[in-house]
Parts: sequence; C-alpha cells; structure tokens
Amino acid sequence: MTDFTEFEGKNVDKALEIASKELGKSIKELQYDVVSYGSTGIFGFVGVKKAKIRVKIGSNGEALDSAQEVQDTARDLVAAAFDAETEAPPKETEVPAKQEEPESDLTELAAVGEKALRKVLDYICEEAKITIDIQNGRIVYKIEGGNSGLLIGKRGQTLEAIQYLVEKIVNRQNGSRVRVLVDVEGYLSTRKINLKRIATKMAAKAQKMNKPVTIGQMNAYDRRIVHLHLKDNQDVRTQSMGDGYYRKLVIFPKKRRRGKSDN
Repeated sequence: MTDFTEFEGKNVDKALEIASKELGKSIKELQYDVVSYGSTGIFGFVGVKKAKIRVKIGSNGEALDSAQEVQDTARDLVAAAFDAETEAPPKETEVPAKQEEPESDLTELAAVGEKALRKVLDYICEEAKITIDIQNGRIVYKIEGGNSGLLIGKRGQTLEAIQYLVEKIVNRQNGSRVRVLVDVEGYLSTRKINLKRIATKMAAKAQKMNKPVTIGQMNAYDRRIVHLHLKDNQDVRTQSMGDGYYRKLVIFPKKRRRGKSDN
C-alpha cells in the first residue's frame, strides 16, 4: 500500500531538500507531487505561503524510488506474461505458413492492440509515441520516445512481456493467430544484427575446437534468428536444449568426412 507524507519549504526546492534529508533519499530518487508552489506575498511579509510537496511512502515507511517502482512493475509484467505461458514453443527451425488476414481486419485488430499498448506505456513512462506498420500479415508497433531503457528491460525481457500481452489481446477474439511485434527505438533490428554476429562467431569457434558451444539462455524469437542464420552452414548444426520459454541454444560441429584432406 502506498501512503504520502507532506513537506513544506520556502519554495519547492527547499521542500525537496527537507524531504531528501529526512527520508535519506536523493532528490532524484523521490517520487512526489507538488501540492502548492507557495507565494512570497506582499513585500515578502503579508500573505506569505510555503510551498508544499507530497512524497510517496511505501508500507515500510521508506520513500518510494520512482524509477525502482517502474522497474518493479516491469518485472511483474514479465513474470505475469511468461509464468502464465504453458504452451510448448513452436519448432524454431520451421517457418510457419503465412495465413494472412485481410488488411481491413488487421487494421481493426491493430487498433485494439494499440489501445492496450498505450495503457501499458502510459503506466511505465511518458511521451512515448506509437506508429503502426502492417506488413505480410503481421502487425508491428514501433515505439519512439519515452524511457526506452525501461521499456526494453534487461536482455529485452520487459519488451517481450509487453509484446506477449499485446499479442494475446489482439488474438483473443480472432479466429487465426496474427503475429504481433513491438519494437522500441529500432531495438529488434539491432538485436537481430548482434545475434547473427554472435552466431557466426560461435559457429566458427565450434568448428575450430571441434566441440559444441552454447549461447546462454535465449527466448524463442532470438533462438529462431540463430537457427535460421546458421541453417545453410554446412559445418555446424543447431539445437535448442532445456525446458521452458528460455532455453539454451547449442551449436554442434558436424563430423568431418573421413579421407577428406585438411590441406
């Protein structure tokens, strides 16, 4: 439960200094609202009013850190999204057949998803703009502005959670599944380039050492990028290992043919 504590000062800055000192938090960490900006009155004597701020206090009596509160909310989104996922992930080496919806239907579905996405963004950050791109039977929401770091999260986990929720809402009343992507400041494109670079480097390592190499724990989208990137590499094969949404991707060197010269 969130409570509030009020602080007064000659002006807002003074009130913040007092709150910072009493609560043991830096001013940047405080989450507060300005109740009154105060007034200097007439000649500084008559009608003087102090500025007043209202600082959010947690149930433990400590001041809430605005950024931390948003990060906790983002973590909750991730947990709620992926802990609830019980379906087995699709085969990552196969490209599903396209079942494109009529563009008019996708436009309506895109509007539904945009409304849901806007609610999530408004809760996490401010001034984030959404543009919609419908291509190849897929809805892509592009986000610009706001706090991109919070929206993306560690290793893109917050962005994945947001995308998961929006996709579920879009497909809730739709007969066939519509693919939904949510991108922040071109993150997905940059991520794809980096994954391909890592995949190429690790494949070369597996060949040189003639031993399997592992690329951490990856989500289904990232694993699929690596699988497809190395699909035509004649010297290695890829395989996802482990259970759950986040699994390890292992690159195995293919056995060299006997009698083949190494020269």
